[in-house]
Amino acid sequence: MRISFLAIGAGLVLASLPTASDAQRADSDILPRSIALQHEGQQAQEAGDLNLAIDYYESALAADPRNRSAIIALAQVARAQGLPGKAIGFYREALLLEPNDVVALTGQGEALADKGALELAREKLAEAKRVCAEKCPQVAALEKTIHMSAEKKVVAAEAIIPKPVVTTSQN
Repeated sequence: MRISFLAIGAGLVLASLPTASDAQRADSDILPRSIALQHEGQQAQEAGDLNLAIDYYESALAADPRNRSAIIALAQVARAQGLPGKAIGFYREALLLEPNDVVALTGQGEALADKGALELAREKLAEAKRVCAEKCPQVAALEKTIHMSAEKKVVAAEAIIPKPVVTTSQN
């Protein structure tokens, strides 16, 4: 009787352990279903239906949470919707999976520049330049975004000219 309880307990423990196929899967092996859903999202995004694209990208992540491309696509949609803070969060998530992803680094830098955090954007630019030793179009795009955001700040500050206040003395 005691042996059967031990055998059942050992069986339950062994059954709860992950299988070798799950443990052996490489990080770059994204499930095909996730990739298919991501492609559907790209088509919806290209057609201009951002809400449908978000649905597909989120479904792709539900199928495989390690699909970094789907996370980056969600960040790009968030930027297109004018939500740089949300985009920064998605890019951060992608960078947790792969810290040297040039697309995620530069995308996060562009979102930071959109938000007005130019110093943080410059830090991302330096990181992207370190990762991408050769000329990368993403690095050039980030440089341009930072430059344009810096000009917007200066123009905005110069556009606000205080008007003199005329006071009349009442005696």
